[in-house]
Amino acid sequence: MENKVKVLLIEDEKNICGFISKALEAQNYQVRTAYTGKDGLSQATSLCPDILLLDLGLPDIDGLEIITKIRAWSAMPIIVLSARTREDEKVKALDLGADDYITKPFGTSELLARIRTALRHSPLIQSRKTEPVYQAKDLKIDFLRRLVTRKGQEIHLTQNEYKILSLLAANSGKVITYDTIMSHVWGPYTDGNNRILRVNMANIRRKLETNPAAPEYIFTEVGIGYRMLEDESAW
Repeated sequence: MENKVKVLLIEDEKNICGFISKALEAQNYQVRTAYTGKDGLSQATSLCPDILLLDLGLPDIDGLEIITKIRAWSAMPIIVLSARTREDEKVKALDLGADDYITKPFGTSELLARIRTALRHSPLIQSRKTEPVYQAKDLKIDFLRRLVTRKGQEIHLTQNEYKILSLLAANSGKVITYDTIMSHVWGPYTDGNNRILRVNMANIRRKLETNPAAPEYIFTEVGIGYRMLEDESAW
């Protein structure tokens, strides 16, 4: 399966959304759009895009507030697209965590160049390029193809199960807290009850482990989180 960079565009002007979407899709990006800040925040938490393009002048929530909310849980690159030209507006957006700021109107070539630059500096994208595969004992995870196999047999996971597993695998050998996993999978506004996480983990272990009661791959750090067996391909 081809791995496309996921772009979330939050822009209330539909003609601009259409123009940008067509330009990016022509360059093989996968684009999702939102016309309000509320919808944009919802999609950001569910889609976990590789990059966010954000208009500041939204009808319901100021774009600066959206930057603040997203930076509370994600390091995804954020490029501001705005008609606001005042220097203090640009500085504030960048200080709050935006990676770049483009003033409207702008050309397609400039936008594409800014996106490429932001993605080059994205830790998530870089980790995908340098460590596209997790391998430990009989378990293999191909991040680019989103393919999980054990002893050469494909393991079918739900979307949330794969999100949990890939997060742990990308940080193999490290303890990942319950809260971090919950925010990554269900967004920062999920309640603190980790029952849903435990249910998903039980299903993952049932599919991965020979004996789920004595796991070989994913270990529980009681009261803290989970740790995945270290990636042998990184040795």
